[in-house]
Order: sequence, then C-alpha cells, then structure tokens
Amino acid sequence: MTTQEILKQAKAAAPVLALLTSEEKNRALLAMANALIEQQEAILEANHLDCTAAQGKVSPVMIDRLKLTEARIAAMAQGIREVVDLPDPVGKSLDQILRPNGITVQKVRVPIGVIAIIYESRPNVTSDAAALALKSGNVCVLRGGKEAYQSSCAIIAALRKGLRSCGFPETFVNMLEDVSRTGALELMTADQYVDLLIPRGGAGLIRTCVENATVPCIQTGTGICHVYVDADANLSMALNIIENAKTSRPSVCNAEEVCLIHKDVAERFLPMLKHRLTVEQTEKGKPSVELRLDPRSAKIIEGVPASDLDFDTEFLDYILAIKIVDSLDDAITHIGLHSTHHSEAILTENTESANRFARAIDSAAVYINASTRFTDGGEFGLGCEIGISTQKLHARGPMGLEELTTYKYIIRGNGQIR
Repeated sequence: MTTQEILKQAKAAAPVLALLTSEEKNRALLAMANALIEQQEAILEANHLDCTAAQGKVSPVMIDRLKLTEARIAAMAQGIREVVDLPDPVGKSLDQILRPNGITVQKVRVPIGVIAIIYESRPNVTSDAAALALKSGNVCVLRGGKEAYQSSCAIIAALRKGLRSCGFPETFVNMLEDVSRTGALELMTADQYVDLLIPRGGAGLIRTCVENATVPCIQTGTGICHVYVDADANLSMALNIIENAKTSRPSVCNAEEVCLIHKDVAERFLPMLKHRLTVEQTEKGKPSVELRLDPRSAKIIEGVPASDLDFDTEFLDYILAIKIVDSLDDAITHIGLHSTHHSEAILTENTESANRFARAIDSAAVYINASTRFTDGGEFGLGCEIGISTQKLHARGPMGLEELTTYKYIIRGNGQIR
C-alpha cells in the first residue's frame, strides 16, 4: 500500500477514534496487549531476521537496542496495560468562565488527530507509540527504521489483530511500508493528513525532520547528557550514579555522555572513576568505558585525548568525555554551550549549589544527586512515553498522554448575539 493510501485511511479513522469512550479505548488496549503475548513467537522470529541482518553493520550496543526477548515483549504488553490504568485526558475541562452576558466558555482537552512518528531501530517504540496515541484519541502513522522493519511489521500485525478481535478498525494503528528517505519526506510534508510529526532518534533524523517538515514537528531524543561532580559531592555516591548513568544502557538518549568535575576533587575522584568504569567493568564481564580526557584530566589519569567534537557528540556507546572545570558557574556555562537540553545532573551536598544549578540549567530534566537514566515516561509516572521533547512548545520532557492532546473552546449560550 502506498504512503498516500495509508495516510488517507488514517485521516478517515481519526474522527471514529476521537468519539470512543474511555472504556472502549481501554478494551482495545487490553486486546492489543494480549495479542502481543499471543503473537510473541512470530514477533521473535521477525526480530531474529532483523538482528541477523544487522550483524556487522551496527555496534553491539545498537544490536542490544534492536533485540527483542520474551521478557522485553512481556514488558511491552505490560506498558500497554499500564496505559489502560492511566486517566484519560480527553474531555477533561481545563477551565470554565461565565461571561457577564451569560455565555459559558469552557476549555476542553481533545485529541490532536493524526500523529506520525518517525523512529529508528527500537521495536518497542512501535507498541508504546500505538498505545499512547490510541488512549489519547489519536490515530498513529508509524515509520520505523529499516533495521527493525520485520520486527515492527510483526508487532503492528499483532496490535491490529487485537483491535479486530474487539470490533475496532485496524486503521487506528498504521505503519508505512516505504522505509526509504523518500517515504520519510513524503510523511514530513503530508499537511493534508498529518496533524503532528514526532521524530524519535538521533541527531541526523531530528535535523532532517526540522529542516524538511512542513507539518508541525516536535524535536525529541538527542541527549548529550551531562553529570557535574561538584566540589561538595559525596564521591562514593557520585561513582554509583555515574556508573549507572553511563553503563546501565549506553545506547539510550538519557545515558550520560559528558562528565564535568570540579578542580578541587579531580585528583581524588578521577582515579576512582577510572577504576570503576574500566577495571571493575572488566571484572564484571562488561565492556570497559573509553575515557576521552581534556588536557587537565589527562595529567591525572590515562585515557584517550578528547577532541572538541567529543563534547558535542551523543556517543550511544561505552565512551565518556571528561572535563575539569574551575567552578559551578564554569560547569553551567559549559552545559549551556554544549547541551541538547535533554537531561543534566549535579552531584553535591551543597544545597545552595544544587539550587543554583537547577535554576540555571535550561534542560527538560535537571537532576540533583540522581542518575539521568530516570528521564523516562514510566519512571515519571506517565506510563510509556512517545518520546522526550527537548524543545519548549508545546511539550517538554517525556511525552505522555496529556502531551498528545490539544484543547478547544466549547461555548454554551441561550440566544446571545454580539
């Protein structure tokens, strides 16, 4: 089916979905979750084809990002069930004003309409996006990466089977068959059919969408996340947080990419950090982290000399850029120049420094003594997310149900004229 035909079907389905009650949407979602489990064998077979084809073409951490297991499919189904338990934002009254002439002006949450999501090689995004779109009353059109195409097709087939099983149109959930650049550009310029485009992936994908999209677009995902170790940090806690932020899953956008260290603790902390991220990683049978060091850090520990580009790179790998700074304000200035406005953290026991950092940093999520890995819809209590917005309009940070709605005004009168 052509992209144009899929978009026409999606547009036609939007008013049908918008009229469903919360109970009907929840029934559809539960059927979709059950279908994922019932079809897991077919999904795993498709995923095996994708992973086999990707061997030697992408890094091991990206293979991990692509790979599905029974446990990951179970988590995808559970994510949908958690969306069922969330309050439905559609129809919620945001404000109501009674005017002197007797008319009532009510501001009400409504679906956006048709939401298109372009994403890369993470098959779980397929079910997350479909669930959040449906619960918020939106039809979704998904365009996954070619590396995960077989997996995404199998997931979509399962979700559609769930929709059909309870009598709902399968066109509530759609996926483009054309995974070429031309197909993506066609989606970006489908003003007649698409109400919002959400690109979810690396810097190249985001830049392409921002430069080419004529439909409204929300920038998401790119995460050059910083962790700043202050002069007053608890160094033992700092080691644990940095280890988690860098190594727990380096292929995701909320992983730490840059570590800034105050000069007063650098000589003590850097050898501890190197031991934790290299020697202890190897002892656990895990990959060692490559440390890319600025000139001052390189005088204290051994590592790879950092280039200027290393402080503007989302590595998505076991690589960490390290820089020594003279003060809290120097750390804030560096982050302001190099951040992608995703997630930044300060590690300190100084309340004044923590508060100054939190006020000064212009990112969607600012952490005090916690790992950046918590920037996630589920961890924030939003259910699974459709992406993490790094801009300010109309959504910022993890995008859950409310961020997939807009509002309209409903005005009630009894004959008033102006």
